[in-house]
Amino acid sequence: MLVELRIRNVAVIDTVVLPLAPGLNVLTGETGAGKSLIIGALGMLLGERAAADRVRQGADRATVEGVFDIAAQHGLREQLDTLGIECEDDLLVLKREVAAQGRSRAWINGSPVTAAVLAQIGAHLVTVHGQHDARQLLDAEHQRDLLDAYVQADDVRRRVADAHGALELLRRRERELEARRQEAARRADYLRYVVREVDEVNPVVGEDDTLEAEIRRLSHAEELQSLAAQAAQAIAGDERAALSRLAGVRRALSSLARIDADTAALQSGFDAAVYSLEELARELETYAEGVEADPERLRVLERRRDALLGLMRKYGPSLPEVLTTAADARAELELVDSGELDLAAIADARAAAEGALVEVAAELTRLRQGGARHFAQVVSTLLPELGMPDGRVEVVFERAADIGPRGAESVQFVAALNAGVELRPLGRIASGGELARVLLAMSTVLARLQAVPTLVFDEVDAGVGGAVAWQVGALMRRVASHHQVLAISHLAQIAARAHHHVVVHKSAVGTVTTADTTIVTGDARITEVARMLGGDADREVSRAHARELIERGEDVEVPAAATRDNAAADRSRKGAQRRGKPV
Repeated sequence: MLVELRIRNVAVIDTVVLPLAPGLNVLTGETGAGKSLIIGALGMLLGERAAADRVRQGADRATVEGVFDIAAQHGLREQLDTLGIECEDDLLVLKREVAAQGRSRAWINGSPVTAAVLAQIGAHLVTVHGQHDARQLLDAEHQRDLLDAYVQADDVRRRVADAHGALELLRRRERELEARRQEAARRADYLRYVVREVDEVNPVVGEDDTLEAEIRRLSHAEELQSLAAQAAQAIAGDERAALSRLAGVRRALSSLARIDADTAALQSGFDAAVYSLEELARELETYAEGVEADPERLRVLERRRDALLGLMRKYGPSLPEVLTTAADARAELELVDSGELDLAAIADARAAAEGALVEVAAELTRLRQGGARHFAQVVSTLLPELGMPDGRVEVVFERAADIGPRGAESVQFVAALNAGVELRPLGRIASGGELARVLLAMSTVLARLQAVPTLVFDEVDAGVGGAVAWQVGALMRRVASHHQVLAISHLAQIAARAHHHVVVHKSAVGTVTTADTTIVTGDARITEVARMLGGDADREVSRAHARELIERGEDVEVPAAATRDNAAADRSRKGAQRRGKPV
């Protein structure tokens, strides 16, 4: 149950603290007073999109906070525990904040959460029925959803969707494999040519670099041999070579060492250098002797190189890519041979999945058909109370060509809302007011099945008046016997039925317009109902009429939700004031 709603800096609202009670809460006020802003703020609290244009002009942020009593919602407690959110005193505080720059933040009992989590928890707390829902009622998908909600088909619908998804996955795999197999068959000759050509050369990764280096050496064998011999001769060839000319350096260093012992280290360095030159000369001689021109070997290597280059031009540009192309070609060729076996295996799996889908879809069909007649009867029994004494609703099924993710049939609500007319789809017979009343009847039936404790009816009484409006109010009051109901209405007949009446009004503070709320009782409530009746609220005749309406509304048996221990409601509200921080 929603105990208290606190709104700050939302549109023209400065600060509003809206206490709510068990039973039927009615929110009234002049057109444009701000009732829709309160419902919009509640939607924001429940996870709807929070845009920066919601922020009151001149404020840095807008904040909405709701305090809920969840004493009876044990399943919700388990979900909160899973999310790591603590809940004491049976109270849950949801908070949403949107900055003027557009950033949004949310908390549950002081713990930061995402808007998605806020929406997930909010769905267990409040359900909003708005004017647009009446138009949605014309949509076949929405009609099927309403019936499924009545027969509590969530689990079976989920299994149908899962089975359909599994079947579609197999069908897609089958189509893709068949397309690939056909493409491979079409390209089989080319693929065999690729594999054969690469296999005949049998390239090895890195082989092209090794070949290029060896070909370069063989192509310049004489030049390499000559250069190496010249270098060796220059180091150790004759008396003009480097080593011979360094003999004088050795003698000079020996003389230095005899005179100054500290120069002995210079001799060691010289000896090391001479040794390195001698070693270099020997290696050059060995290299020169090893270089040998081999024209035949060169031709063999060049042919091999040309073969590799040919492959790389066609399938490269590198040898690894050549090998990858060949491997892919082999894999495609395998599809030609093994694809039929794979397709047969997938076909078997698809047939099993089709059988599973047919079975679970049939279960959903039985569930829908089993509950559709009763649903239609229960809704039809409410229509006379809503000013349609000859009204009746039925549910028509049409078998789909193929089983889809939502079952094997479409659902359509047909109705005859007046005497002497045949059953037709709702969109062809219902005016806006009639459609709103049909929706209200369906919502009333579904409300008994919903675990959500608070229902919001946002001007669903549009298009009705007079005695019908009185009956609509009675129906809302009946729903309030097992749910907390918040109704936004312009009708005095509905306001007179309220257990808790709140008026939204605008006022000017200086040059700034702001919206506020007032709980009305006694004479103040009589004045508001008289205003809603369209007369002069100060005239005694108008007030007498309003007083009579309120007394008639209070003569109706008071629902249990409104008469339960008021101390418990007070405890919830006081606890909210202790725990919730002012926004």
